[in-house]
Amino acid sequence: MRPIAAGFVLLGTGISLIGTSWDVQWHIDVGPDTFFTLPHLFIYSGSAIAGIASLVVVLAVTAAQRRGETPDPRDGGIPIRVFGGRFTAPLGYLVTGLGAAAFLVYGLTDLWWHTVYGFDAVLNSPPHVALFTTISITMIGAVIVAAAAREQRWGRIAMAISVPVLMTFFPITANAFEGVPLPFNTIAAATALITVLLLVLARVAIGRRGIALATAAALLAMQAILWVFTPWAAVTYADAVGLPLRDGLGGEPPFIPAGIPLFAVVAAIAIELLVRRSPALAGAVAGLILGFTFVVQQEYLGFSRPVALPDLLASTVAAGLFGLLGGYLGARFGAMLRIREKVTA
Repeated sequence: MRPIAAGFVLLGTGISLIGTSWDVQWHIDVGPDTFFTLPHLFIYSGSAIAGIASLVVVLAVTAAQRRGETPDPRDGGIPIRVFGGRFTAPLGYLVTGLGAAAFLVYGLTDLWWHTVYGFDAVLNSPPHVALFTTISITMIGAVIVAAAAREQRWGRIAMAISVPVLMTFFPITANAFEGVPLPFNTIAAATALITVLLLVLARVAIGRRGIALATAAALLAMQAILWVFTPWAAVTYADAVGLPLRDGLGGEPPFIPAGIPLFAVVAAIAIELLVRRSPALAGAVAGLILGFTFVVQQEYLGFSRPVALPDLLASTVAAGLFGLLGGYLGARFGAMLRIREKVTA
């Protein structure tokens, strides 16, 4: 059951990522939409697939325990007794299921928001931030599920998929701080934090050299796929439903793929070299690399105005500090994922 259930969870999170990238590009290239569009269908079906798979696993594990069988912690993580012991849920599937359930609730909130306020095309509206956060929780569950099976090849492959998916998606939630007057680039800082945290987490959880570098390479492969697919899907769907593209499009790169750090491999090399000495130091160095290169990347790709040197330095230093935090937390979380004792709640 383990590889099949984990495969459905990964499939769901991947569909959610593709749907989000497609939907954001649709707003940029085409504009108006309704609640019931094909990109929205991808987003919602992705969470539904992951949530239903998690529910099936929880019910199966609960039934097995009632038959006297001991839950295997490799099957989605340590077993958690919930609702007074009525159910037994592997940690990864519990997190994934809760994220998917919360997503559906906030989906209704998004529908109400559009009904009251009409069309919006921003990432930082309250329902959108809530939706992005709940999808991220679902993706965190997928990482836990994969890490639980890290001793098997399919588990390591699942880590190589689930970690870059979360790494791509989670920084989107930083758009909630877009209107806050901070002296640094919040997206660069969030990208540094999440990228470093997850690279260190993967390296510590699996415990093999080269894992951080392999994860960063998988992230770049995912970026390449989205870079090609996203604008093609937006244009093809617009043609299919008879809607024209916006005037004045100048061949800008797709928004979500362009937000993936192009120099993550360089940061991963720094982590590989330094993580055994000090995860926090490794994170700080990787954060500095990501902060500087990401700000330059966004300016080069046309997503920001020319950045003054003081602003560039402020964002780089902030990313370094967030990277230090990410390295520290990533090592702790990675060690936690290796724990297999039973926990009750």
